[in-house]
Amino acid sequence: MRLIIAEKPSLARAIADALPGSVSREEGALRVGDTRVSWCLGHLLEQAAPDVYDPRYKQWRLDHLPIVPERWRLTPRPKARGQLKVLRALFKQASEVVHAGDPDREGQLLVQEVIEHLGWRGPVSRLLISDLNRPAVHKALAQMQDNAVYQTLYHAAEARARADWLYGINLSRAWTLTGRQAGHDGVLSVGRVQTPVLGLVVRRDLDIARFVPRPFHVLWADFQVAQGIVRGWWQPGETHPLDDQGRLMKRQPAVDLAARLPGAEGRLTSLEAQDKRQAAPLPYSLSALQVDASRRYKLSAKVVLDICQSLYERHRLITYPRSDCRYLPQAHWAEARATLGNACANDPTLEEWLADADFSLRSKAWNDKQVGAHHALAPSGATPDFSRLSTSEANIFRLIARNVLAQFYPALQTRDVKAQFTVLDERFHAQGREILVAGWKPLFASRDDAPPLPPLSEGEAARVIDQAVEDKETRPPEPFTDASLIKAMMNVARYVEDPAVKRTLRDTDGLGTEATRANIIETLLDRRYLVRQASALRATHTGQALIAALPEPATRPERTALWEQRLRAIAEGNDQAAPFLDALIVDLRTLLASADAERMRQALGSAEGFEAAPKRRANKSGGKRKTTRRRTSASTARRGSSGS
Repeated sequence: MRLIIAEKPSLARAIADALPGSVSREEGALRVGDTRVSWCLGHLLEQAAPDVYDPRYKQWRLDHLPIVPERWRLTPRPKARGQLKVLRALFKQASEVVHAGDPDREGQLLVQEVIEHLGWRGPVSRLLISDLNRPAVHKALAQMQDNAVYQTLYHAAEARARADWLYGINLSRAWTLTGRQAGHDGVLSVGRVQTPVLGLVVRRDLDIARFVPRPFHVLWADFQVAQGIVRGWWQPGETHPLDDQGRLMKRQPAVDLAARLPGAEGRLTSLEAQDKRQAAPLPYSLSALQVDASRRYKLSAKVVLDICQSLYERHRLITYPRSDCRYLPQAHWAEARATLGNACANDPTLEEWLADADFSLRSKAWNDKQVGAHHALAPSGATPDFSRLSTSEANIFRLIARNVLAQFYPALQTRDVKAQFTVLDERFHAQGREILVAGWKPLFASRDDAPPLPPLSEGEAARVIDQAVEDKETRPPEPFTDASLIKAMMNVARYVEDPAVKRTLRDTDGLGTEATRANIIETLLDRRYLVRQASALRATHTGQALIAALPEPATRPERTALWEQRLRAIAEGNDQAAPFLDALIVDLRTLLASADAERMRQALGSAEGFEAAPKRRANKSGGKRKTTRRRTSASTARRGSSGS
C-alpha cells in the first residue's frame, strides 16, 4: 500500500481527486485503489517543554539557565494525538511513503518529522505541489523525486526549530524572572524574530516622540511662457541659511525676493528632456502583495495571508501563496493565454484588461533561474465564481491576476522634463512628466507623477505672473503600519548601521519569512507589545520596557537576519546545523549574563514617560505640518511640480 501524507486535508483531497479511481473516505484518510492519502493538521509535533527533559525545569529559576537539551525530543500537540494514531496504523500497512508537505522549509519539516517520529524506515518519495487544480497535481504526481534530495532543507528547518526553542525558552525565562524582581507581573516573551520587529517599532516611536519640528520656507513663482504657465520653485544658494537637505531655514530671504518678483522678466535658461522605459511590476510574492493590499484596502497582513490561503485551498483560484519569489517558470508563459482567459472570465474589469493583453510579449518575469521552491503568486487557471467570493477575496484575486496580466503589456514610456528659469539672477526649477506610451500603467491606480509641462524652448522669455512664500514645518517619521512594517521586515538592511553587515543583509530574506511575517505582527499584538491606533502600529508600555531592558543586540535585526542567511546555507548544503547551534549557545550565555533587574526597573519607569511624550506634543501642535501663503497676485497657475 502506498501512503501519501499531505500537510493539510485540503491538499490531501486535491491529491486524491487527481489519482485514477474512485475516492472513498476512511477515518483520517482518503482511499483511492491501493493508495491512502492522509494528512497532518499543521504541526502534529512540537519541541518538548523543558520539564520533559528534567522535572526541575517546571520551576523557572535563573540558575537553571541556559537550558540546553543533550538529546532533542518532540511531543505530540494536544489536538494531534488522534491523527497521529491514524498515521501510525497506516504506516504499519504501507510499503511506500510519499511526503507531500508544502514546497518550503517548514513544509519539509512538518511531514518529515512525523515520518521519523513514527519510526518509518522504508523508501520515501517527495511530492511537490504548488497548485491545487487537478492538471497541476496530476503533473506533480508524475514528477516525484527521492525525499533524500531534500534532506538539507529538512536539516535547516530542524535547526531553525531548535534554535528558536533555545533562544525563546532561555531569554523569555531570564527576562520574565528579572521582570518579576522589578515589579512586572507577567511573562515577557523574547523571540529571535518577534523581538527585533518590536525593536523596529519602539525605535520608530522614540524617533516620533523625540522629534522637534523645525520651520522651513519655500518660494514659488508662476511663469508665463509662450504656450502656457509653469510653476517653478526657488533654489536658494549656499549664501542663505539652509539645512542638510537644502531647505531654507529663515523666511526673510524668501520674502525679500518675493517682493521683487511681480512682473519680473526672465528666461528659460536650461531645458532637459529624458525618455524612460519602465517594465511592468513583477508578479507578487506574498509580502509584496501584503504591502499593496494593506495600502490599497487597509487589510492587515494576517488577513491578506488568510485570504490567500482561502483562494488557494478552498477556491483553488491561485497557486501556492506563501512564496518569496516574484518570478514565474518559463514553461508557464506558453500556458498564460489559457490560464488568464479562465481567470479573467466573469469579471468586467479583468475581461477588459485581458482584451488588451499581447500574449506575444515575454517580460523578464519568466525566468527559471529566479524560481526556487516556489514561483510567484499567479492564477491557477480555474474560472472564478465571484458570487462565492467575499469582497476582499475578489479584490485580492484581481490584484494577483492583474500583476500577471501586466506582463503582457508594453513598457510604460515617459518623457521627464526639467526646466530652469532665471529671473533677477535667481534660479527656479520646474519638472514634469509626459506619458508617451501608457503600456501597463492603466491597469494600476494612478501614481503621483508630476503633470506634463507645456511645450518649452530653451532661451524663451518668461514673465512672473504670481508668486507666494509657503511656511512649512519638518515632519516626524510616520508610525509603522502593516504595510510599512512588512516592507521593513523584507528590507531590513536599511535599518542596519554596520556597513559590512548591511551589504551582507541585502542578499538575505530579511526578518522572518513569507509564511511567518503576518503571524509575527499578530503575535506582538496578542501579547500586548503592540497596539493598533487606526492603521498605525504603536508599541505599548510593556513593549517599550522590554526593548529598553534587553541588551541591544537582542533587539536589532542583524542577528536574526544573519541566522536566516546561515539557515539558507544549511538548506543549500553549504553549512552544517551543529556548528550553527553551538555558536548560538555561546551567544546565549553572553546574553543571559546581561539580565539585570535594576535595568528592567529603570526601563519600566522610563517607558511610562516615553508613552506620555507623543500625547503632550500632539496636544500642542496637532502633529500636522502647517502651511501658510503670502500671495502677491490672484492669477491661477498651472503647476509644474511641488518643490517641497
